[in-house]
Amino acid sequence: MKRVLAVTAALVAALAAGGCASGEAASIVDKDDIVIAVRPDLPSVGFRKADGTFEGFDVDVARYLARKLGKHVTLMPALAADRDKVLLDGRADMVVATYTIDQDRKAKVLFAGPYHISYQDILMRPDETFKNVRDLKGRRICQVKGSNAAERVTEERKVAAQLVPFDDYAQCLEALKSRQVDAVTTNDVILAGLAMRDGSGLRLANAQFNEQRTGVGLRKGDVPGCEEVNRAIIDMYQDGTASKLLHKWFGKSGLNLGTIAVPQFEGCS
Repeated sequence: MKRVLAVTAALVAALAAGGCASGEAASIVDKDDIVIAVRPDLPSVGFRKADGTFEGFDVDVARYLARKLGKHVTLMPALAADRDKVLLDGRADMVVATYTIDQDRKAKVLFAGPYHISYQDILMRPDETFKNVRDLKGRRICQVKGSNAAERVTEERKVAAQLVPFDDYAQCLEALKSRQVDAVTTNDVILAGLAMRDGSGLRLANAQFNEQRTGVGLRKGDVPGCEEVNRAIIDMYQDGTASKLLHKWFGKSGLNLGTIAVPQFEGCS
């Protein structure tokens, strides 16, 4: 009997050690308190105010999801280049930060959603006349570290533009106004928020290219958490919250908000 107990204890210990060695983190489903990373640098999307609090569409979505999951939430800032890192090193449990779903990112993190579908657009000075992505040929585009939007112009669309790197969109905006770059390109909601806050006459081209599937980042393997987040996203659309938040933050931006429906999910496996 003692031998059986000893073997059983050894197996339990081995399984526990194996679980730790695999590096698998607990699901957000099993936590009472979660940390969600949001952008601090994008007006109307994810923005940190002078008092240290956050506001914007993604911020409201993050709080809604946490409430539906029954979790106490702490928000933390994450710039574009930090979104993968904060999940991989365990500082954040979720990322709701204009996190566009793509295959390279899916190799490192798990995505719930998408919770919003937008399109890539072009922000320009009042004296420019860009009408579509082809008009960027030979021009200088702001490239934000950690964002793949500028590369999608040169690599996917094969437009021979010059990429000029900057740390964040605030620097991009100043570079655009000071003529260090000719255009800023990324999700239309990001550009709309920047233009509204700046108020200097910068405008969107309404080019609408490259569908942007914005998802909720979670740690790889957290399938139960992903499924719970997807259920919460469905509720957000069905109870009218998604429409309410989009009109709250972008209703005066000129974006087309005519059709607001639950996006087709990626799947959590």
